[in-house]
Amino acid sequence: MKPLRNNIIIKRTQADTKSAGGIILTEQAQEIPTEGVVVACGAGLLEGGERQPVDVNIGDLVLFPRFAGSEIHMGGEKHIIMKDTEVLCIVKEARIKRGTNKSNQGKKDRVYI
Repeated sequence: MKPLRNNIIIKRTQADTKSAGGIILTEQAQEIPTEGVVVACGAGLLEGGERQPVDVNIGDLVLFPRFAGSEIHMGGEKHIIMKDTEVLCIVKEARIKRGTNKSNQGKKDRVYI
């Protein structure tokens, strides 16, 4: 599928199947994921005779509101089609440093960002 104008297609990430305490969750108890990967982008809107490109790219991990867009079925999987303006943010990878704080030397269970 090729979305038109400023529409994008997103594949939701998998919902957690276990709670923080290790309890296995049923489908009804799982939260709807609010993040996903962009799998297709439209060309953008025409404004004043010029095409304004969408702000996201294919492969970007994005956050969006829980009930944004419309659910579609593509290739036997559920996807969401929405306007690029409904995306809240693009998730960038955090750079992680382990054990660099001198006061916490030897404590490898801590992560400093």
